[in-house]
Order: sequence, then C-alpha cells, then structure tokens
Amino acid sequence: MKLSVIGTGYVGLVAGVCFAEAGNHVTCVDIDKAKVESLQNGKLTIFEPGLEHLFERNLQQERLTFSTDLQTAVQASEVIFLALPTPAGEDGSADLSYVLSAAKDIAKALQQYTLIVIKSTVPVGTADKVRDAMQAHAAVEFDVASNPEFLREGGAVEDFMKPERVVIGIESPRAEKILRELYRPFVLSGNPILAMDRRSAELTKYACNVMLALRISFMNEVAALCDN
Repeated sequence: MKLSVIGTGYVGLVAGVCFAEAGNHVTCVDIDKAKVESLQNGKLTIFEPGLEHLFERNLQQERLTFSTDLQTAVQASEVIFLALPTPAGEDGSADLSYVLSAAKDIAKALQQYTLIVIKSTVPVGTADKVRDAMQAHAAVEFDVASNPEFLREGGAVEDFMKPERVVIGIESPRAEKILRELYRPFVLSGNPILAMDRRSAELTKYACNVMLALRISFMNEVAALCDN
C-alpha cells in the first residue's frame, strides 16, 4: 500500500520504518525542515534498538521517503496515519490543535477515498472531532479510524513487528478491511487484531496506560512494605 505518516517523532518514525519493512511505500511528513533533511540524508533523529538497520535498508530501496510537502503526500496515499504530539495543558487536558489542524489540511488535499488513522494518544471522542473537522473541508469520501500504539521504549521495533495485539477502532467495513490487510504481515504468528468502535479503541489505550501505572505503584508499595 501507499501510506503517509504525519509526524516523525518516536511513534511516527518507528511506524513509518516498520510499515516500509513490511513492503509498503511510506512517506513520512514533518514541518521541521531540518529534521526532514537529516532523515533524507540517512541520519536517524532518535535511537531505538534495531531501527537504524531497517531505516537504512528501506531508505536505500526507496520504500521510505521523507517530505515537508503534506499535499503531495496526501494525494499519493491510500492510508494516512496521524502520529502528532498531544501535549498536556496546564489543566492536564490534551492539546489537540496539532491533530485537528493536520486533519483540516489533509481534508483540503484529498482527491480520492482515503483512510485517516489516528495513532496519537488522544482522549475518547477525538476521532469524532477529526471526522467533523474534515467533513467541513473534504470534497470526497473518507473514513477516520483509531489505531493506538503500544510501544515500549527500547523494544519499539520488536513491539511493532511482532505485536501482542493490534487494536483498531473503525466505523465502516471498508476501513476494517484496509487495516486488517495492512496489519496482516505483523500477526502471522496468530496474535489478534481486535476490531471495535473508535471510542472503545481510544479508551483501550488509556486503560492500558493506567494499568501499567497501577502495577508500578503497587510494586512500589510492596517494596516499601518489605523495607519496613
């Protein structure tokens, strides 16, 4: 498939490289010209074990490219992943301005049916907001899906290439079919692709994050008890 990944941070770069390794043609888009130039020249901007080898191979085989031109990337893509930052505000709420701004720009550039997939960690209901923001500007059909990431720092490549499970939040059979086909090479060992509605997928990501925090807090309490 022809994919675009918007955002070349930790999640976006790992996703772009791993999708390319599976045989897709991936364009990673970022507004940071210096970062894009560095990546185009074969210099990774993050360190993650196992990523450099895949990055160099797919760059050489021209399955992986980098660009600041959002419009061109959008018009050449069947699926577009949003891997943009959602920094916390002073009140703790997620700032969705990057995601919603990109969604509007993508909608204006669409020329054929495209699946928009949110990979950023976002509050429940964000996919609905993205859909609403795009509908005001899009002249063609599109779908919005949720596909949260579950990557561990230091093991992100392994987690992406051999996921314990893939969560997809979809509202149409067409979107589900595309995502199942895209992720099929990553679940050949039998690990599940869990399809659900978009809000459930968004909540699943937060539930997993909170469960991890609870486990750490619990073990810290047990350690303190043992010390006493």
